[in-house]
Amino acid sequence: MNKAFLNLDVKKGKINKNIYGHFAEHLGRCVYKGIWVGEDSDIPNTRGIRNDVVEALKNIDIPVLRWPGGCFASEYHWKDGIGPREDRPKVINTLWGGVVENNHFGTHEFFDLCDQLETEPYICGNVASGTVQEMQQWVEYMTFDGKSPMADWRKENGREEPWDLTYFGIGNENWGWGGFMRPEYYADLYRRYQTFARDYGDNKLYKIAGGANIDDYNWTEVLMREAKDFMSGLSLHYYVHPGGWENKKKATGYEEDEWFETMQKTLYMNELIERHTTIMDKYDPEKKVALIVDEWGGWYQVEEGTNPGFLYQQNTIRDALIAGVTFNIFHDHCDRVQMANIAQTVNVLQAMILTDEEQMILTPTYHVFEMNKVHQDATLLALDLECEDYEYGEEKIPAVSITASRDAEGNVNITLCNLNPNKDIKVDINLIAAELNLSNVSGRVLTADTIDAHNTFENPEVVKPAEFTNAKLTDCGVEAVLPSKSVVLLTLS
Repeated sequence: MNKAFLNLDVKKGKINKNIYGHFAEHLGRCVYKGIWVGEDSDIPNTRGIRNDVVEALKNIDIPVLRWPGGCFASEYHWKDGIGPREDRPKVINTLWGGVVENNHFGTHEFFDLCDQLETEPYICGNVASGTVQEMQQWVEYMTFDGKSPMADWRKENGREEPWDLTYFGIGNENWGWGGFMRPEYYADLYRRYQTFARDYGDNKLYKIAGGANIDDYNWTEVLMREAKDFMSGLSLHYYVHPGGWENKKKATGYEEDEWFETMQKTLYMNELIERHTTIMDKYDPEKKVALIVDEWGGWYQVEEGTNPGFLYQQNTIRDALIAGVTFNIFHDHCDRVQMANIAQTVNVLQAMILTDEEQMILTPTYHVFEMNKVHQDATLLALDLECEDYEYGEEKIPAVSITASRDAEGNVNITLCNLNPNKDIKVDINLIAAELNLSNVSGRVLTADTIDAHNTFENPEVVKPAEFTNAKLTDCGVEAVLPSKSVVLLTLS
């Protein structure tokens, strides 16, 4: 028997909308061709930014967008990306494919994109190869409303008023390609660099320190011990690699063994958050420092015939389950996890959107973001689950993942994921409340016929949400039968 006990009267906290954040790096065809096509392109655009991509992303209510990296941030020098585009220097993107970076998409273009998307910018500064002065001047250029060389330069480049900027990262993956630093060294650098990322006027920076890679708990220990008083957030990066980092598997054409391994590794996010949070709690019991999971998602082999440095991969119903389960985990830890940024927005890794010249398709992951936007800034409700296992060989994992929240209109939204690709699962949701004023249940479902079903430019709607009718109210609450390999959204009103 699969039973959930949902207490509508017990509030567990607020689900920060920024958990549904995104990440756009100068990598492959994410920014160039995916977002930016230039003002002279035949592809419909607004000041060089693709109209179709903006429209699609606005539909999922992107709350925050991280830029320019990622690893690219460790070689990015912001002054290359301002002023007349024809005068901007061309450099080599040594990290991602060895291609020419023409710097046509820079600070002004990024803020224009955020304005079009109605989203908050999250900028990652360069600690690896950049100077303290360079970072200080960038913050001044963006946010100072007064007379100074940087503010005057911004005005010369067409922006009179400063931008509003809250989220600012002090470096990226400094344990790896961001400098291969020891945590003690980076902690000292962080303290130094953040000092000069100043608040100007009413603009207050929410400073995010570069955190651990996966289970490097010592990194979190050192950063919290040495620098917690100087940060608002500490990041965490974790990617799901079926086959492992050195032996990544294909994004399509897999069998059940790889499906199971993927689900197993997706669930590992919960342990990572719990263990990093335990360390953070020791130094910060009041939870003033947020855990920011600003890179996450599935990472597979690149598609055959594409540049291996572009990280272009297909996106299947399996990725939809990665997203659905991960969001449920983030919700459960909403007291500490205040932002997350999937990698990445367009054409890279677990993307929302794939483009091919003027064509654009939405991925299964996109549809989970669209279905789940009802949870943004909603109130997490107390919920306990007793469910069967999904067994494969001698291993097993819980077959169902679930979360529930109440939105501003009073509706209760429940997201359930069936991780088992072979069988439908019936779940009884018992509702507990002093007064139960809910009389209607409606639903949507995302599922597929095969475990690697995906959308293509020839068949763009193989995987898309549909009305879910296999749920009904009972004397105790709600009964639903979840299709195999599915994400289901139930709304009680």
